[in-house]
Amino acid sequence: MENAGIKIFAGSSGIAFARKICDYLEVELGRSETITFSEGNTFVRIGETVRDKDVYLVQSIGLNPNNEFVEILFWVDAFKRASAHSVTVIMPYFSYAKGDKKDEPRVSIRARVCAESIELAGADRIVAMDLHSHQIQGFFKKPVDHLFALPVLCEVIMRMRLDDFVVVSPDAGFAKQARKYANYLGTTMAIGDKTRKDHKERAEIMDIIGDVQGKTAVIVDDFSLTGGSIVELSKCLVERGAKRIMACLSHAVLNEAAVRKIEASAIERLIVTDSVENPHLAHSAKIQCISVAPLFGEAIRRIHRKESVSPLFERVPSKVVACSTDAFPID
Repeated sequence: MENAGIKIFAGSSGIAFARKICDYLEVELGRSETITFSEGNTFVRIGETVRDKDVYLVQSIGLNPNNEFVEILFWVDAFKRASAHSVTVIMPYFSYAKGDKKDEPRVSIRARVCAESIELAGADRIVAMDLHSHQIQGFFKKPVDHLFALPVLCEVIMRMRLDDFVVVSPDAGFAKQARKYANYLGTTMAIGDKTRKDHKERAEIMDIIGDVQGKTAVIVDDFSLTGGSIVELSKCLVERGAKRIMACLSHAVLNEAAVRKIEASAIERLIVTDSVENPHLAHSAKIQCISVAPLFGEAIRRIHRKESVSPLFERVPSKVVACSTDAFPID
């Protein structure tokens, strides 16, 4: 097989995602196990030889970030002690990327601490998607391949055949990325004027900059925890005359209350990726999940064959699009 030399293993939060990657690459998932002891300690064990192998470890830091992060450190250490030639951490979602700056006194820059810890454990490369800010790549001394859900999500939006739609960024901070969505889709954009006063995960939308009157609004954002921003934005868009509301998230870190909030909102459909394994999404009729595992699979294939990964940042091969969107309902 073309990809026979690729060795993919999964941490406890990456098993389903890793299996999809393996399906795309037509390789078997490596044997391993994670045990959590009664007092909370985590134990990891590799079930096959990895000596002189290039290993790819799949693990998101998502709904259980502290345990998932520590587990990554243990896995990387285990692979290095088992004489793996290289260890690439495939991290579809990096929760601590939100802690990317010291914007108030006496706080930690958490993303930098995590980056340094992963490297000290022995990681040789990191592959992530839609980091909260691009500069987080600079926290790592090792190579970082920063993928984007944008091409896959845009292909899904185009399959929906929406009439007269506008891309909407929830705030100025995401406006640059939202413009890339608008350019890809060949449409205009608008921006929400959002303010957040504290760390209580409550945002207030003050105004909408741009024309949404009589249009279908497609909200785009990197992640949501409580659903507050996109739900409040949807209310404001309705007030400004938008006729329909759709939304897309790269990472769905939504809790059960957030799902209920979205179900009761003006949002008709929320499209998310499977970068985080989230059982709460199964209870929603509005939230629909597409897989970005083929995108990561293609990145792994290119890394392993020493090919450029950068073409995937803006456009993805038709095989990736097909594997990600063929099962997606259009109606």
